[in-house]
Amino acid sequence: MKSHKNLGFQTKCVHSGIDEYEFGAVVPPIYQTSTFKFRDVKHGASLFAGEEKGYIYTRMLNPTVEAMENAIAALEGGHKALGCGSGMAAISTIFITLLQSGDHVVCSSAVYGPTTTVLNTIMKKYGVETTFVDSSDSENVRKAIKPNTKVVYIETPGNPTLCISNIEEISKIAHEHKAIVVVDNTFMSPALQNPLLLGADIVMHSLTKFLNGHADVVGGVIVVKDEETYKQFRKTLNQLGGVIDPFNAFLVHRGLKTLAIRMEKHCQNAQRIAEWLETHPLVESVKYPGLKTHPHYQVGQKQHKGPGGMITIELKGGFEAGRVMMNSVKLFQLAVSLGGVESLIQHPASMTHFSMGKEAREEARITEGLVRISVGIENVEDLIDDLAQALAKVEQAMSGKVEVHI
Repeated sequence: MKSHKNLGFQTKCVHSGIDEYEFGAVVPPIYQTSTFKFRDVKHGASLFAGEEKGYIYTRMLNPTVEAMENAIAALEGGHKALGCGSGMAAISTIFITLLQSGDHVVCSSAVYGPTTTVLNTIMKKYGVETTFVDSSDSENVRKAIKPNTKVVYIETPGNPTLCISNIEEISKIAHEHKAIVVVDNTFMSPALQNPLLLGADIVMHSLTKFLNGHADVVGGVIVVKDEETYKQFRKTLNQLGGVIDPFNAFLVHRGLKTLAIRMEKHCQNAQRIAEWLETHPLVESVKYPGLKTHPHYQVGQKQHKGPGGMITIELKGGFEAGRVMMNSVKLFQLAVSLGGVESLIQHPASMTHFSMGKEAREEARITEGLVRISVGIENVEDLIDDLAQALAKVEQAMSGKVEVHI
């Protein structure tokens, strides 16, 4: 049999993080316990001193959580991972561990809204300065770096505009200036993009999205390349307490088993829908990494294994048209989040990215008329039919033929 390292990605999804368990359990047990019993005083003391590996208290380490962490680290090609209570817990842990007063961050302007908010409020309050740039042009990152830049933080594809940043180029630029590169890989998942293999130092995900895939978990994860970095993050995470619980970790680990096949279907459906939307007379523009009309299509082809399940569109008629459309869908669900088996639709400017403020949204090209679509794994013809009937309602409303209550 091949070594674990050389197994195919689909096989890793099914088997990573799985050890031999008592009674021969095929699925890792849920260790739903707050504390662990020591054999004797010497054993407890050796665990606290770090002289022996084992479990003390679930906030510090738990077998169920560790199994999930090991699985995700294997999928990302990392050394170890740290499970967090939410994506924002992961982001906060990263910033608090790596930054101190007087430091500077270069961050993609198109990122998850609360990421921008944390940098502009909490981190700013503690003396950390941030410069937001369009990181789809790597030279913008180079120009923004200062002598005190410690972290270059990019999300690619960007949320929600789907701009694509060149991870390899940006990593080289950042490393020339001794800065650490952090990549939010939530939109792609390790099935489609591996930032560590492209030169990044740290990867984070919202586990809530594609990795879990079933809209029933809130969680986050940090993946690192080496033991020293792992220990630094583990110390911060343990002290702040933003850890994921065993049951949610169990659900994520279960979701990972179908990640490869789910992502294949997400990509197939999204490609079909994006191509259909491009031909619709009411659609002003479509952004999707799988379309050759995407401004960063070639970069995506180089660093992605597939175009993903996220689409953004601008409708003729702007926000009012988008609002009619979102209120008219029947199969798509009007909800925030993404990456689940079900298809979702939402309005970033008034929902996920509202907290950024209008000026920051405009700089990130998050327009009032932008609609974000997370394509699920349903029958693609059913999804297209739903969008078609919703857009027909938009056409009727714009022509004044029917009153649409919005």
